[in-house]
Order: sequence, then C-alpha cells, then structure tokens
Amino acid sequence: MSLPKKQLKFMQEFIMDIKLIVAIITITMALVFYTIGVFSERKSDALKLRHLLLFGLGLVFDTTGTTIMSSIANTSGAATPVLHLATGLAAIALMAFHFLWAGYVLWLGSEKSKRNFHKFSLLVWLFWLIPYVAGLVMGMSN
Repeated sequence: MSLPKKQLKFMQEFIMDIKLIVAIITITMALVFYTIGVFSERKSDALKLRHLLLFGLGLVFDTTGTTIMSSIANTSGAATPVLHLATGLAAIALMAFHFLWAGYVLWLGSEKSKRNFHKFSLLVWLFWLIPYVAGLVMGMSN
C-alpha cells in the first residue's frame, strides 16, 4: 500500500525540515566548541589537552553538519554556490590540519610553540567564519 502523493510530499518535506534543523544545530555546535577552544587557548597563554578536545569536537560537529547540508542540497537539487562550497571544504581541511598540528605541538612541541599556537588558531577560526556566515546569509535569503 502506498501513500497518496500529497501525504508523500508532506512526509518528504517534513524529513527535509528535520534534517535542516539537525544540520543547523550541529554546525552551530561546531561554532560553539571551536570558539571556546580558540579563545580559551588564547586566554590561558598555552595550548592544553582541553583545547585539543574542543578543536576536535568543533571539527566533528562541522563535518557532520556540512555532510547533512550537502545531503539536503543534493536531494533538493539546489545549487550550492561554488565559492561557498570551496571555502567550506577548505575550512574543514584547515580545521583538520589545525587539530592534527595542535596534537603535534601539544605532545612534541616546545613551550614557545605551545604559547604561540593561539595565533594560528585565530587565523583558522577567522577563515572558518567565512563559510559559516555565508551559509547563514544564504539560508536567510531563501
């Protein structure tokens, strides 16, 4: 037994709405964790394990949210602007590198590198904001 077209369309739209809400929450959680990690590292004057964990949570949540958003875009047939796609992928790659580099600095780096790591963290965070804000603007314009 199949659902009437009207009910099927309603269910599909409902599922898309739920996916969108989950993606928005997930990407916002990435912003929260990454921001806390970057600015608490800056405030503490040295890279610590808790900062690495916050960077990792930011990366996981951002990757998850981006994957969900990509799924929504592919399903809906909506075109993602190339610049947003490129900056989003670059931001995830940069976050992954940042996370790995933080691990290296934390365990093998000098005290000086642990104290100066926050400069790199701030640059990565600022770059990450580009696709985040662009996504907000695009979402609000629809």
